[in-house]
Amino acid sequence: MIPFLTTKDLTKSYGGLKAIDNINIEINSGEILSLVGDNGAGKSTFVKTIAGAQLPDSGVIKIEGKELRIENPNKASEYGIGCLHQGLGLIDTLNVPENVFLGRELQKKGFGIFPQLDNQRMREETKQLLEQFSIKLPKLNEAVVHLSGGQRQTIAISRLLLQKVKLVIMDEPMAALGVDEGSKVLNLIEKMKSENIGVLIISHNLEHVFRLSDRIAVMKNGKLLSVLDSKKTTREEIVKLITFGTS
Repeated sequence: MIPFLTTKDLTKSYGGLKAIDNINIEINSGEILSLVGDNGAGKSTFVKTIAGAQLPDSGVIKIEGKELRIENPNKASEYGIGCLHQGLGLIDTLNVPENVFLGRELQKKGFGIFPQLDNQRMREETKQLLEQFSIKLPKLNEAVVHLSGGQRQTIAISRLLLQKVKLVIMDEPMAALGVDEGSKVLNLIEKMKSENIGVLIISHNLEHVFRLSDRIAVMKNGKLLSVLDSKKTTREEIVKLITFGTS
């Protein structure tokens, strides 16, 4: 099976410092891969290069075996890569369907020459999407400012799912969420996997990492030290790699 995303010798420097140094990794469809390491290990820089936020200095990125240049986030989205940032990018005064379709609003023929927003269709398609991924929200027409952190997180994820992404990148997806809210987001991540969507998670929470991940990739000082099967490694081994660079 061809991996959804492959990098070969991916390198990015800032001045004389190599933020990522010859990163070689594969991410499969329907796989949850967690990326761990201390602050400054290179995790964010790596994610930015595959999400189109910045170009690498050298190296290759392949999508489903085809070498591609991901020049910007729109290109990444076109290739099936969606990125969930900690800020989420929701508009508080808009309701759920309006946020899910933000920037991709559906329109219908209006009076005269001007089209109108097709709010009914956006609501129906949002409802279908939420049902497909077992997402429960109280009122779709309510402004999202009134929703909880976990509910807002699921709306931001739903916006990516609407785009038919094949790989979702999530930066600390359970940060600042309570136990119940975090559990709902964890369940949604597992549901994405069941729909054959790949998920790349950056997290410092090893409990969540071991619960979710098929594999765990450890970075230190810009280098990818190891990619381990989560069922064949231990928390102690991961901590030693993160701290000392060796297990």
